Amino acid sequence: MSVTAPPVVGIKGAPRAYTTEEKRHRIFAIMAASSGNLVEWFDFYVYAFSALYFAPAFFPKSDPTAQLLNTAGVFAAGFLMRPIGGWLFGRIADRMGRKTSLLISVAMMCGGSLVIACLPTYAQIGAWAPLLLLVCRLFQGLSVGGEYGTTATYMSEVALRGQRGFFSSFQYVTLIGGQLLAVLVIVVMEQFLSEAELKAWGWRIPFAIGAVAAVVALLLRRTLHETQTAEAKANKEAGSMAGLFRHHKAAFFTVLGYTAGGSLIFYTFTTYMQKYLVNTVHLPIKTTSYVMTAALFVYMCMQPVFGALSDRIGRRNNMLLFGGLGALATVPILTGLQHVTNPVVAFLLIILALAIVSFYTSISGIVKAEMFPPEVRALGVGLAYAVANAIFGGSAEYVALGLKSLGHESAFYWYVTAMMVIAFAVSWRLPRQASYLHHDH
Repeated sequence: MSVTAPPVVGIKGAPRAYTTEEKRHRIFAIMAASSGNLVEWFDFYVYAFSALYFAPAFFPKSDPTAQLLNTAGVFAAGFLMRPIGGWLFGRIADRMGRKTSLLISVAMMCGGSLVIACLPTYAQIGAWAPLLLLVCRLFQGLSVGGEYGTTATYMSEVALRGQRGFFSSFQYVTLIGGQLLAVLVIVVMEQFLSEAELKAWGWRIPFAIGAVAAVVALLLRRTLHETQTAEAKANKEAGSMAGLFRHHKAAFFTVLGYTAGGSLIFYTFTTYMQKYLVNTVHLPIKTTSYVMTAALFVYMCMQPVFGALSDRIGRRNNMLLFGGLGALATVPILTGLQHVTNPVVAFLLIILALAIVSFYTSISGIVKAEMFPPEVRALGVGLAYAVANAIFGGSAEYVALGLKSLGHESAFYWYVTAMMVIAFAVSWRLPRQASYLHHDH
């Protein structure tokens, strides 16, 4: 059975009423697309959370070559492959269709997880073990780099008109959900298996779970209706860098501008915050884990609320609130956290920061998709996101820790603030009404 979502035609972009069947099909399509997104991020984060247990199996301290491969693998997968994935899958989505791109990306993530789950250790095959692990991570980095742009594009195109902000917010619901599920699986395993068992074979279980879940997501995605039109696919500039930069250079750099600030503040208050609470705030590690898990759960639940808000006040106003409040509140929140001793107060300050970030993350996909026409939409969204995310998001932790080691930790707070000012300025360039998606589907 294939999910169909007939186009909605209206006078001057005004939608005719959706039938109950159309609504059901579109909502199912969003669920199917976002389920794959959840699996992609679960698989990606499981590597980080279970590394403590499998690292000795692949990177023995006695072998410096293996250690270098480990470093290179993390670097390549996290930084090099994301922009390449954004370009490659954006091109595929614009030229061959969103569905094709979504199927390939989740299949690659599935394959990567399955191979990691079955990989022989360093003791069994020597340096081939870390090398094969590196290859798997390259595939997964490529996959996750392409996932964002295509999912954002597909979900914005299939979402119900007038509720696009609300439905598109589920991209970040599933992104954060994948991270939380990865943590949960590790926590559950720690309750039932000893550290020795986890290091010996238990670490393989999360990767096996990820591979099976990816197969389910693949089957769900096979039912998706294609939103890319034959006319857009046939456009000679479909998915081409030349077409993107010849006609949509301003849109690309606008998206790059606010994504740079968005990625930086997102990673500051999610992944880096765990280290900040331990190193700077001096909360116990276990307490920090509880605080961040609870904060991420609340943050996940906030996404549809802020997405729905954008349907009422407009995407541009959401983005201006994000940039403005982020610029005003970052330094006070991070400075305030330094002097916190009560974990509940720390939790509330982090939630305040994540609420500000939610003005952006809830509409992250749709606000980008609305900037580009169908023939270069997935490429424009995916590439701009991947480049900004790799440079500013991926480096957030290193910049923060580097400045702390130099004794200038507060300089990082002002760096984030400066990027928020840029995000605010760039958001003024956003149209008051969507330029392209307004008339699509």
